[in-house]
Amino acid sequence: MVGQLSFFSAEARTPAKADLAGFLCGPGQAVSFARGTAARVYVELKDEWRHRPLKQACAERDVTTELCVNEEGTRFVRTPFRTDLTPLAARWLDGSTKKVPEDFELNGAVLRVWALAAGSWMESAYLLGLDPNAPQTHLPLQNALLASGLPCTLVGAPALRVTGRRRLARLAELVGSPPHGVACSTWPAA
Repeated sequence: MVGQLSFFSAEARTPAKADLAGFLCGPGQAVSFARGTAARVYVELKDEWRHRPLKQACAERDVTTELCVNEEGTRFVRTPFRTDLTPLAARWLDGSTKKVPEDFELNGAVLRVWALAAGSWMESAYLLGLDPNAPQTHLPLQNALLASGLPCTLVGAPALRVTGRRRLARLAELVGSPPHGVACSTWPAA
């Protein structure tokens, strides 16, 4: 039996630059430049496998990325400064502080990028990593997941923990199939 594709599924939507909010739902950052005329997004790569699918997700939105390593050896994937990323940065920044936009609604495409940037399994639960330096974003993101049909709990990683067969099936439906090269053991599934 073939399931019906959800309107909110990542695979049912045309990729948009706004989907890169998935970087910012997790530990990613946005930075504005030149008085808000250009912006970039970036995220630390906790796992090597994340680089290629994040690069591909950005490419699907006509955004290039580069792999960077800082002085401490931490690896990042980041976009160049671009004028077409300024609306995203403006929505997610209050000065230099990250915030969740008041009217923020999660969809499958944003969730897919979030899972690529900071998703992982822990036992029988799927975790969506949060920004440890932006605790003010945790509750609004938990509420956004709830509004998209994914009740979850905040855990100390920090992350939002999705458990239960139906909730995991809903998450898997929203994020779609694993991208090429992403192990099924790292991707949401029921």
